[in-house]
Amino acid sequence: MVFPDDVILGVKHRYEGIWMYLTDERQKRIWAATEARELGHGGLKVLSDITGLTDATITKGMKELSHPEDVDLTRIRKPGGGRKPVTEKYPGIEKEVEAIVGGSTFGNPENPLSYTTKSLRTIQLLLSDKGYEIGHDTVGRLLEELGYSLQLNQKMLQVNEPHPDRNTQFEYINAKSRQFLDCGDPVISVDTKKKELVGNFKNNGRTYNLEKHPTKVLDHDFPLEELGKVAPFGVYDIGRNLGFVNLGVSGDTGAFAVESISRWWLTVGKNTYPDAGFLCQYRAQTLFKFPKQEF
Repeated sequence: MVFPDDVILGVKHRYEGIWMYLTDERQKRIWAATEARELGHGGLKVLSDITGLTDATITKGMKELSHPEDVDLTRIRKPGGGRKPVTEKYPGIEKEVEAIVGGSTFGNPENPLSYTTKSLRTIQLLLSDKGYEIGHDTVGRLLEELGYSLQLNQKMLQVNEPHPDRNTQFEYINAKSRQFLDCGDPVISVDTKKKELVGNFKNNGRTYNLEKHPTKVLDHDFPLEELGKVAPFGVYDIGRNLGFVNLGVSGDTGAFAVESISRWWLTVGKNTYPDAGFLCQYRAQTLFKFPKQEF
């Protein structure tokens, strides 16, 4: 049966208005079945085309409308209905995933991911080659269940024998820092980072914006001649858990470090610690003390 255009349009408008509020499969099929039954002969095909539901699903909804006494309102599907868990469909899938990502040595030529990133889609492709048809989201869930998570590289492997006095040195620094903190004197940790381009360049951080309205940045990371680069130098106040950053154009030299610490003292330190007698600088594995008057 051919329905007038205004009838089809009316069904589409009702579909667009209500579909987002139908939160499970039963609600969707009951609504579609109600509309199809109202249209009469040919309504089943119209509702299937508009909603994307199969004829069988809408027919099931019609049966539920005709025999509501047979409907179990505590369930959406019959017992055993729905998609089977991937571990039930593929009993050996967890071992396959672990075999791919669990290589004990990075660079092992027998590990298929030794020289590539262990991305979910890469793992998905390798599993697909073995006959496991699953999505990358499912791969992510399997990895979580196996105890894997995204990890950064960590500098832990010792190249040579550690210095015999290394631990003693750290113990001395820690004790001296604690002594300064107990006396109310400032203890700072200082460091400089690699030079950064100045300008509207891409970085790895994320900020909240309206959906589909990302912050636009330059399409190439070429230095702007009129702006150049700067080196960020950070001073961290350990006792107060506060940071201070200034920017310079020179290299990571002693003069730059001293100037940066001086700026911190003149801007923040002398006001925060008006009665301080010394400044303790904690940087890498070295400890220095400076009389207050030098600043």
